[in-house]
Amino acid sequence: MLKALLDWYQTTLETTGGYSLIGLLMAIESSIVPLPSEFVIPPAAHLAYTGKLPLSLTGIVIAGAIGSWVGATAMYWAARWAGRPLVLRYGKYVFIPAEKVAGAERWAAHYGAMGIFISRLLPVVRHLIGVPAGIVRMDYWKFSLYTLVGSAVWCVVLCWVGVKMGADLAQTESFYRTLSKWIALAALVLGGLYYFFVHRHMHAAGADDAAKKP
Repeated sequence: MLKALLDWYQTTLETTGGYSLIGLLMAIESSIVPLPSEFVIPPAAHLAYTGKLPLSLTGIVIAGAIGSWVGATAMYWAARWAGRPLVLRYGKYVFIPAEKVAGAERWAAHYGAMGIFISRLLPVVRHLIGVPAGIVRMDYWKFSLYTLVGSAVWCVVLCWVGVKMGADLAQTESFYRTLSKWIALAALVLGGLYYFFVHRHMHAAGADDAAKKP
């Protein structure tokens, strides 16, 4: 299945997709569907780096950052207009269960506006952070700035992964083996970041909240 999806992605990038496809997929990744950005940016960067795609790494970063901002903006305004009660009541139908909303709120309360930037580099909260930001009516322009900068930094990191993957391919000539290795490495690193910066904080905050209840 992974090979089929990657083949489709490569073919679409080479024919009709380009920057618009990257932006669209990153917008989806930053909205209600947790599509891993690790499957979007690195393959495109690899193809651009090896000359198989008429795109630039700078263009890929810009397209990815703008797409992430569009998806995050949609989440922000949906939460701002709907309000917390509706988000908690109906969020589960669009992949946003109440416990994730509460966890994202604790994250946002702890890190403040800088949490918007940090969240763009971490799994789980990356596509949810727009919800608490919209609920508390954070200044939209500040939200947009931190989202764009954080997303751009993340896309640069992913492009670097794609370029390194391309260098490995020059030696191994096995696309899927190399991609699998890099995905496994990214999952390990991101899993560690999620545990130390997100999971433990949310769990501790949740435990504190439970202890305060009569």
